[in-house]
Amino acid sequence: MYVSGGMTLIPSMKQRLAAPSDLIDLSSLPELEGIEQLNDAQDSMLRVGGLTRHNEVAGNVLIQRHLPVLGQVAAAIGDNQVRNRGTLGGSIANADPAADLPAALLAMKASVNTQDRQISADEFFLDLFETALDAGDIVVSVDFSTPQQAAYEKFRHPASGYAVVGVLVACFADGVRVGVTGAGPCAFRACALEDALNQQFLPQAVDAVAIPDAGFNSDIHASAEYRAHLIKVLTKRAVASLLS
Repeated sequence: MYVSGGMTLIPSMKQRLAAPSDLIDLSSLPELEGIEQLNDAQDSMLRVGGLTRHNEVAGNVLIQRHLPVLGQVAAAIGDNQVRNRGTLGGSIANADPAADLPAALLAMKASVNTQDRQISADEFFLDLFETALDAGDIVVSVDFSTPQQAAYEKFRHPASGYAVVGVLVACFADGVRVGVTGAGPCAFRACALEDALNQQFLPQAVDAVAIPDAGFNSDIHASAEYRAHLIKVLTKRAVASLLS
């Protein structure tokens, strides 16, 4: 089993929830680190290495200039200790239902690059802790499209820092994309909200959209019904912040 930051695997091993026979440490591979701009066109993309730490993403000059919302998402992950060790690739490969980054990948037309292929974010997150990665796949990097504007709103669990629900709204020339995390077994795009916001980019456009809670997570922290309610509340906040 591959390990990068170990922010999920090591605690799981300590709790006897995982017992891999072998661990392969990727942390000394500089080829999997770093952030670069792929081109200078208006639709330029940023490539983030799979081993890039969350704090490196949050403080990177290119991110702050071209994709500040990704820096905000990274800065909202866990606590400082987690952000100093956790990696972008490890987070998305784990696909925790309450992780922040999956919503960012979906909203910002991202593509996940492995050593052999490229996987669209729309096809990457499949189910609870399940992705389109095959055995042996390594997340080499992730390519993010740069939206005209974007905002992330998160209802944060006070102890863990995980997203009870998180919503990222990104505006592109061809329309609005809304990525949601924390509500379901894995991150997803809220297509009904996208349709409403493409017709009228105002917070009140969200009011008429029904968010079915069937299949949503329900636990001691929030019911499925409450999570469905939070999606609309957070989407309205994100839109309002962009309009302001």
